[in-house]
Amino acid sequence: MKPKQGVILYGPPASGKDTVTTALTEMDPAYKQFARLKVGAGKSSGYRMGTAQQLQELEAAGDVIYANRRYGNTYAIDRPGVDAASAAGVPVVHLGQVDGIRALVDGYPADWSVVLLLCPREVTEQRSARRGDSDTAARLAAWDATREDLDAHPDMTWDLTIDTTATAPQGAARLIDQLLAQRAGATTA
Repeated sequence: MKPKQGVILYGPPASGKDTVTTALTEMDPAYKQFARLKVGAGKSSGYRMGTAQQLQELEAAGDVIYANRRYGNTYAIDRPGVDAASAAGVPVVHLGQVDGIRALVDGYPADWSVVLLLCPREVTEQRSARRGDSDTAARLAAWDATREDLDAHPDMTWDLTIDTTATAPQGAARLIDQLLAQRAGATTA
């Protein structure tokens, strides 16, 4: 039986996770952005909004694979959510913490392709301003935290690294799709 595949996009805010995911889904509708459970306020697009009680129930059942706090909210990757995303296609999970990658790779059985998306800090600032973020300063602090996270984990290995200032979203999507095709071929050989 062929193992389920999934994609983890890791990178700082405005590194292109949403844009590359859109390019992936336009190229092949089997790719589906995983909507993390979000407990808090603010942007709801791209998330499954939940309550603190729902999160506590998932934690009590052992169904929280990874959770983190950022921007005053809690974001969770939950087993039932990943199950549903995997049943619907190839989940594309956005993360900004190496610990989250490790928790997902170790905590959910799938053939995960881990992709590092990079852009300079000033590009994050420009992209954040262009899209009208009201919290650009917080996003720059998150960019700094992501850089520190990378520096703290020099042993982390990436299946693919993409500089989103040098590679267009469609090109990045093609590279990711090719990676998954190669990995699928390797598991059936």
